[in-house]
Amino acid sequence: MLIFAPEEEVARRIDRMLWIWPQLSFVPHCLAHDPLAPQTPVLITADAGNRPECEIVLNLGAQCPPLFERCARLLEVIGQDDEDRARGRERYRFYKERGYAIASHDLAARA
Repeated sequence: MLIFAPEEEVARRIDRMLWIWPQLSFVPHCLAHDPLAPQTPVLITADAGNRPECEIVLNLGAQCPPLFERCARLLEVIGQDDEDRARGRERYRFYKERGYAIASHDLAARA
């Protein structure tokens, strides 16, 4: 899995957060340019040019991630503020117009 966070600070924050996750729930991960990346199941990158092949991409950016069509699944997280929702709708239309199957899960409604 690749976590694509195009802002370097967000990528580093995700990396730190995964290190302090509860000990019994540790998620093995590293930055995509790390020498251990080929042996690590979860990679994090802010660099669109350094995007390794992965089966699943989690997009934390405002735009469609580069080369997303190479992955089997793309996960998008849409926040609650109006600007984030508008950008999410744009990406949704982009994917829909190109014929991608889309499944939505409203986690706010479940809370």
